[in-house]
Amino acid sequence: MNIEAYKTKKSAKGFSAVELLVVLAIIAVMSAISIPYLLNYKKGYRSEDQTLKMIDVMRETAQLALQKRRTFRFEIDLTDNEINIIDENGTAADVRIKNIPLEMTKEVRVDLIPVGVTKPNPPNYTDITYTTDSLGHLEGSTTVIGHSVWAARFRSDGSVVNAANNPISANIYVWPPQTPGSTTPRNKTEVRAITIFGGSGAIRYWKHNGVGLVADQ
Repeated sequence: MNIEAYKTKKSAKGFSAVELLVVLAIIAVMSAISIPYLLNYKKGYRSEDQTLKMIDVMRETAQLALQKRRTFRFEIDLTDNEINIIDENGTAADVRIKNIPLEMTKEVRVDLIPVGVTKPNPPNYTDITYTTDSLGHLEGSTTVIGHSVWAARFRSDGSVVNAANNPISANIYVWPPQTPGSTTPRNKTEVRAITIFGGSGAIRYWKHNGVGLVADQ
């Protein structure tokens, strides 16, 4: 028999049905192992991703206030589960110019400090609390008011104030609950925090190392 001719003929026919089934079985096994791992890996970083996203939007708000020489408002809206940038427009109506959805609250909470976690100290700022929005803003032609929000108003001089124009220094916590609605974190090392200093608008990012929150940037 001509061995080379046999090999060439077999190669031209491609894989047999048995060989294809073996390959598909291997792919199925690898997928069954890797996909849950990848999903859990991503799940573990949701609080970090959301914290960095919030910091980016806060810094964008501060930059707009400096560039436009007027007050812009950063808002966490629990009612719609999103963060907003609102242009206060001087004496004109406040207008939302940007909004970004947050992770589902069953995955990541931003409304309170989790059980067993101590606030960063120093600086020992006040933990944020949510109130009914009395300022309101326009979304297109629709007025939105009365939502449960926390707001920080970035001014053109770099300071951050509340609705009464008093400087605010605050802690914001971002963390995954152990179960939906739980006040206990799934893992302390997944807890993140943001601190903001009202006098200058300085923002810091904190990570929990299992013992306490440590400044990361």
